[in-house]
Amino acid sequence: MLSADDPLPLRPERVLIAGVTGSGKTTLARRVAEMWDLRHVEIDGLFHGENWTPRESFIDDVRAFAAEDRWVTEWQYTSKGTDAILAPRAQLVIWLDYPWPVVRARLLRRTLRRSIMRTEMYNGNVEKPIWQVLSTRDPARSILAWQTKTRRFWTTQMPLKRERFPHLIIVRLRHPRETERWLHDQAGASGVSIAPPKRRSRDR
Repeated sequence: MLSADDPLPLRPERVLIAGVTGSGKTTLARRVAEMWDLRHVEIDGLFHGENWTPRESFIDDVRAFAAEDRWVTEWQYTSKGTDAILAPRAQLVIWLDYPWPVVRARLLRRTLRRSIMRTEMYNGNVEKPIWQVLSTRDPARSILAWQTKTRRFWTTQMPLKRERFPHLIIVRLRHPRETERWLHDQAGASGVSIAPPKRRSRDR
């Protein structure tokens, strides 16, 4: 497993971004897509249909873009079968393994902003009312509760993923400052410039 200071052995063409909800996977995916000229597929947009109903075509849509040569997406919905499709095709995994206070504060700010602004996200869906998203009891209804439930998912699962998919290059980034430094170094190695992160209400 590589750190922020280790050079990459190749310039990847297919990238997965891993991390707990609220770590900034989608924001980073956009920036990686721009830096390496990859197609960013926001996997939440493939999964969520109208009224937050799972789309029946989800797995077929994942298979379709995974078969392409160049892409970056968030490593999510592993319980829905995405591992068997995405991981064998991916070359690089960027793991955002940030401290709990960082990801909790990020998710809280983002969720409150989206709820108050009624920001449209995927296929006409908007964030749930504040009273519901602030609940910490039901992971199926509150994204904060979901974050709490899954906060250690990648800590426990990443060693298993490494064994199952030994071809994957994994970069573990432990703080947003490390991520910025890593991006700057990769951009320099690729001969491109990168813009600072943009605040987006639906970032993951």
